[in-house]
Amino acid sequence: MQNNDAIEVNLVLNSPLKTIWDAITKPEIMAKWYFKVQGFELKQRCEFYFYEPNGENFKHVCKILEIDPMRRLRHTWTYPEISKGVSIVSWDLFKEGSYTRIRLRHQGVENFKDGSDALAVESFEAGWEEIVKKSLPDYLKSTLFDH
Repeated sequence: MQNNDAIEVNLVLNSPLKTIWDAITKPEIMAKWYFKVQGFELKQRCEFYFYEPNGENFKHVCKILEIDPMRRLRHTWTYPEISKGVSIVSWDLFKEGSYTRIRLRHQGVENFKDGSDALAVESFEAGWEEIVKKSLPDYLKSTLFDH
């Protein structure tokens, strides 16, 4: 799971690249499987935030660092109210025939040691596993029946 001080989760899905790109870049879709993000626009340096719907309700503040359409979204991930730490989340998408491979990398979670115990590396590992390997595929399956 942890690779060169980064959490990494990989998954191959039988979904078009555009469908997955939209799922990670359109707030109205993100709200269905990820988080209800506020202020998100797919623009360089756009700052957005969200709260987790359950668990410790810390404000997550993120800033977009890189957009490579249909390939990569990279942004900071911080908790300014409880930690001075900064981490980086990268969503990388790879077309493999009719499938799409997703690689989620979260670097720098160890920078949150000055924050809550809820920000332990193990919590991030479990959270990303749940989000990438359960929430996203469940959402994508549900959209197959919407047509």
